[in-house]
Amino acid sequence: MADEPVEAARPPVTVITGASRGIGLALAHEFAKAGHRLVLAASGAEGLEEAAAALEQTHGVEVHSQACDLSTAEGCEILDNAVEAAGLEVDYLVNNAGAGYCAPFQEGARVRLTRILDLNVTALTDLTGRYLPGMIARRRGGVLNVASLAGYAPGPHQAVYTASKAYVMSFTEALAAEVRGSGVKMAVLAPGAVATEFHRRAGAEHCYYLRFLGAMSPETVARIGHANFMCGQTVIIPGWTNMLGALTMRLMPHGLMVPFTGWLLKRREAPDDERKED
Repeated sequence: MADEPVEAARPPVTVITGASRGIGLALAHEFAKAGHRLVLAASGAEGLEEAAAALEQTHGVEVHSQACDLSTAEGCEILDNAVEAAGLEVDYLVNNAGAGYCAPFQEGARVRLTRILDLNVTALTDLTGRYLPGMIARRRGGVLNVASLAGYAPGPHQAVYTASKAYVMSFTEALAAEVRGSGVKMAVLAPGAVATEFHRRAGAEHCYYLRFLGAMSPETVARIGHANFMCGQTVIIPGWTNMLGALTMRLMPHGLMVPFTGWLLKRREAPDDERKED
């Protein structure tokens, strides 16, 4: 009886969501620099194809792009189908896509607040569930989830966002314990403020956390995140200031921490000198 044909292994790929700008694009450069074939996903096609072309030209790797709204179940299915249609096998998944909103909960648009949960929590969980079993079966690869230092404490005025990032941190650390010894990496990247358009889109560009704590560049965050992820670290907090901040939030009594966090996260108007310039 003739041997049955052996199915050829599909080329491995790294899938990065929210990859057209900011931390996602910076992480794409780090993975491409290390020779990874990429699939970039973002909610709109604007900037996505340009990012893919620039990565291919700069790093000489194969890069695919797929526009899809990951805040919907259909969006996750579109991304999964695109990976399948390209004949690729997901070795690494970077769940970076996320959204935020700065306002008291009762003043927030319900649709917008729900989208934060759909994107930051549901899509991240969905995509991890799609690709983690294959990684475990192959005993290689990994998942890098992008959270935030804000996940360490309840955040008045950004309650849904900070709660979503607390989920990401808890979820990732739990899965890291489950997959230990399997050959699969599982990590959460928890930066403080990062100099991207995220704060403006969330309505938080004048919050005190940016004024007093400053912001790291996305390139620095990505470089630290990628290096420590590939080394097998589970919780990655870039920068000594942010590490100290995380420790403080762990140790400070909530009776003090929560109002202080709310003071930092509260939506503010532009300072007088900026309004005069306008």
